[in-house]
Amino acid sequence: MTDVELYHNDYENKWCPGCGNFGILEAMKDALAGLDIPPSKALIVSGIGQAGKTPHFLKCNFFHGLHGRALPVATGAKMANNDMTVLVNTGDGDCYGEGGNHFLAAVRRNVDITALVHNNKVYGLTKGQASPTSDMGMTTKVQGKGVILSPFDGPSVALSLGAGFVARGFAGRMDHLSGLIQAAIRYSGFALIDIFQPCVSFNRRNTWQSYNESVYELTEENHDPADLDAAFKLCRQGDEKIPIGIFYQKETVSFSDRIEVLREGPLVSRTFAPARVQNLLNTY
Repeated sequence: MTDVELYHNDYENKWCPGCGNFGILEAMKDALAGLDIPPSKALIVSGIGQAGKTPHFLKCNFFHGLHGRALPVATGAKMANNDMTVLVNTGDGDCYGEGGNHFLAAVRRNVDITALVHNNKVYGLTKGQASPTSDMGMTTKVQGKGVILSPFDGPSVALSLGAGFVARGFAGRMDHLSGLIQAAIRYSGFALIDIFQPCVSFNRRNTWQSYNESVYELTEENHDPADLDAAFKLCRQGDEKIPIGIFYQKETVSFSDRIEVLREGPLVSRTFAPARVQNLLNTY
């Protein structure tokens, strides 16, 4: 059993007191340790935003990249070492806005990575303007008369593209979220967990209190995760009753499993043969 303390480091955390990211960070540590994944076998990739800082506070392999570009970096890493557990920490703006096209590509490719979208419905790093998931009518320093765009629904988009694992979590239910992350890591293919996490500084609409009063957990008794139509309906439930749990799960063949050469083992462990590369280049 991997000790959760192995993932702890001593870097000073700059998140605001009460930020929902703290719950996600602890759930990640618990999930990785619970699956007995040592830090040397885990890679955390992130983009820009408060969510992008998450890997700084975990003692494991990590890559902090450009805004919206976490998913292609994670894809390349998984292709180079398909034995590595790869997770992406990304925000709602980072993933669904700046990185929207990469999000679509990752779902279609079915890369065997786990995407944790820290969804606070606002751009928290850049002082609180509306994000792609902000509720219509929400006022900010930029949108003084309220947001006039419909919010982007990441889970629904993922389902429409054929994603095989789609879930929603809440930073305030850390044990439940840890279980979701473990299920997503075990899944062979692209796994999306859209995680509601309150931004205590810039979002006074989607608060700890509002989520605690509205979220409810999906169980075997109230939902069948093999039911795609039901999964779509869960994505669209309103603010009064918000489901958290696995919306949809089906068996798929991951991108790396479709690549024949990777069946012989990770590329990173192969011996580099420059003569073979040169022979290939000579054919052109």
